[in-house]
Amino acid sequence: MTTRTSKPVQGAALLALSALLFALMGVGIREVSEHVNNETVVFARNLVGVLFFLPLVMIKGRRALKTKRLKSHLWRTFFGLAGMYCFFYALANLPLADAMLFTYAAPVFTPLFAYLWLKEPITKRMIATSVIGLFGVLLVAKPSSAIFDAQALVGLAASMLAAFAFVSIREMSDTEPASRIVFYFALFSALISAIPVTWAWQPISTGSLTLLLVIGLLATTSQLIMSKAYSLAPPGVIGPVSYIAIVFAGMIAWLRWGETPDISSLIGAGLIFAASLLSISRTKRSQTA
Repeated sequence: MTTRTSKPVQGAALLALSALLFALMGVGIREVSEHVNNETVVFARNLVGVLFFLPLVMIKGRRALKTKRLKSHLWRTFFGLAGMYCFFYALANLPLADAMLFTYAAPVFTPLFAYLWLKEPITKRMIATSVIGLFGVLLVAKPSSAIFDAQALVGLAASMLAAFAFVSIREMSDTEPASRIVFYFALFSALISAIPVTWAWQPISTGSLTLLLVIGLLATTSQLIMSKAYSLAPPGVIGPVSYIAIVFAGMIAWLRWGETPDISSLIGAGLIFAASLLSISRTKRSQTA
């Protein structure tokens, strides 16, 4: 079995790109959820992911997707799909700022789960960057009093499940390429999420169907890039970079809806960028020394 690589700079760059696509996906989910229920959104997102890989199967055959880590893929599916349901529910039922806060809090839990599962060390620097980044998210998101409601527990569950999913990706990265990880996640998730759709199906307009297709493509591409990122570096090291997603979301809100950021949002964005740079700078120096 091969060893896991550690290239934090490349991993962080890919994770930042994934965060941008994830932010765009979140905007799409927010808009489509006004007309399409949560069960259908989840199923469509996963179905598009399966269809995304059909050309690969047709060109390279089933050998490209052959795996000996089926159990690991099932665990990754469990964490990822459960987190997806919680995330989509939070986006549809909580104030956007609160949903964003919970969703992007996953890096706080990631170092702990990586230590418990993979025995990857926890450093004071990891803890510091996670806390700095989360404080920046608080300044940008400005959560309302709804953050203390019972529904907010769903958002917290989304963060913890996402952290487990990130670590599970790292756990498989010694033998499984990003394409295989994302394919099995999409396949198993589509099969499981098809069950709730049987009693929650609803007519979908052409506009909503198009938006669901775009969401699925964004999600699958983001997953591929994220999986590659976590194969290159430990989640506890580059995890804070994913906080940048909330900065991207704020930029999109400014460009699309004219929501001008205030001074606290700008300070928060600065803290998020600082946490992202701090999370990889020391490791980069140690590699080049």
